[in-house]
Amino acid sequence: MDGMINNRRRRGRPANLAPGRFLFSRGAMIMLILWLPLILGAWSDISGNTINPRFVQRIKDGQTKKHEILVYFGEPKEVERTSEGPVFKYASYKDASPMGVKRDREINPQSAHPYFLDDEKKIKKVAPKKEDKVLRSTLIIRFKPDGETVMSHEYTEY
Repeated sequence: MDGMINNRRRRGRPANLAPGRFLFSRGAMIMLILWLPLILGAWSDISGNTINPRFVQRIKDGQTKKHEILVYFGEPKEVERTSEGPVFKYASYKDASPMGVKRDREINPQSAHPYFLDDEKKIKKVAPKKEDKVLRSTLIIRFKPDGETVMSHEYTEY
């Protein structure tokens, strides 16, 4: 009996859990790890909405530290080194909605082909259309010369 308990411990599962129960807890842990980025808001970074106004309100000039800024907003889009200290620049984008364009319009037959003739009469493939992005907001954070404490910040919504 004692050898059976030791064998279970060697295989990586606690002796008091049944095999099915151990697999369930491992599966639940894996699912939590997979869903954790979505739960924490990584989806907003993918969509381009990286500046949360609630986090901007938490910034206190002269008190907030650099590591807090990195936790709130992630890596900046641009870092500028100045004599007064580093400057972090963040930008948030949203999808541009085409103004005055009807979505259900009929496409001309020549536009539906995946190829076109260029100026030199060569057949080329049409580049796929991309979604346009429009600037939603910007955040500029200036740090003190020590590079760790926020000196000032500017948040602008468009």
